[in-house]
Amino acid sequence: MDWVQENQSFSAERHVLRGLHLQVNPTPQAKLIRVLKGSIYDVAVDVRPGSPSFGRWVSCELSADAFNQLYIPTGFAHGFLTLEPGVEVFYKVSATYSPSFERGIIWNDRDIGIDWPLKPGEQPVLSAKDAIAMSLAAFAASGEI
Repeated sequence: MDWVQENQSFSAERHVLRGLHLQVNPTPQAKLIRVLKGSIYDVAVDVRPGSPSFGRWVSCELSADAFNQLYIPTGFAHGFLTLEPGVEVFYKVSATYSPSFERGIIWNDRDIGIDWPLKPGEQPVLSAKDAIAMSLAAFAASGEI
């Protein structure tokens, strides 16, 4: 994989949720995620049209202590929830950031059904952009990927 850009994010609070993000053609991104400080619940969702696993998700806990990583191929939306305060996430991407081709799918889409590790009544900390992301159905109807 030719990694063309490296990014780092910092989340001061516990339960910051970033995602579900992806870039569509002509600049789709694969990602390699690892945690430099703290821990996250990391999620990838298959959004490839016609895929037998379309809409299905996988997850794992990534932490600085475990020194583990997760590879997210193109055609998958990615998101994570911080499990403690002061989390630093480092990720490499296979295409440069392109705001005009960036898309977001709402974190709590019922058609996906991600089992985020939040207690009943707990709400994640969301960016304004992530709070109004589209549904998987709307993304599928757009025909983009």
